[in-house]
Amino acid sequence: MYVLIGGAGLVGLSLAQRLIELGHTVAVIDIDPTACRYAREQVGVMAFEGSAVSTEVLLEAGIRKADSVAAVLRHDALNLALVTLAKHYGVPHILTRMRHRDFAEPLRLVGANHIVSTVELAVSTMVNAIEYPQVESMMHFEQGQIEVLKLSIPERCNVSGKSVAEVAQDLRFPRGSLIIGYQAHPHEDLKIPNGSTVLEPGSTVLIVTKPGSLHQMIDFIEGC
Repeated sequence: MYVLIGGAGLVGLSLAQRLIELGHTVAVIDIDPTACRYAREQVGVMAFEGSAVSTEVLLEAGIRKADSVAAVLRHDALNLALVTLAKHYGVPHILTRMRHRDFAEPLRLVGANHIVSTVELAVSTMVNAIEYPQVESMMHFEQGQIEVLKLSIPERCNVSGKSVAEVAQDLRFPRGSLIIGYQAHPHEDLKIPNGSTVLEPGSTVLIVTKPGSLHQMIDFIEGC
């Protein structure tokens, strides 16, 4: 997959590094020659010096053949322009960083498939860490309508030693929730469980639930 990244700041370069590790072909565009040089020499990606909202630079960088464009420029207005141009050139998958929520609707209108609000993401992460310290990690999907949380199974709790099927049939298990991942030990791979998978103490589970069910889910898992 050919991914074109507008912006060679911390986010852009970190994204490029991760995509390279996953085997994708990556190019970045930035007006800073030092950032471009670093991208080439240290990250190992193609780098095009110039404005990421310049049609000449975008065409030189191969936007017509890009499978995905990531707009992570320093200002929302520039990201809006890049998303618009990427859509114009027929890029099938466009994602963007957003600093101010006022840009959410304009970004959607011009063709952004995914919008990542850096401020809201950081605030949500910190709030969840304060409210739910026992949750190892939490991800939000569909504008916060779905939560995926990672929880450890305590030694003595409602679900310890029970199968996934038994847990799902328990009337106290929040409706509309689902156990989608199981890791028996931190050094073992995460697996997709089936009904017979037994939740051992000290293991970790991934659970899909609704925001309104978070407290209920945590209380159920940790209860005795």
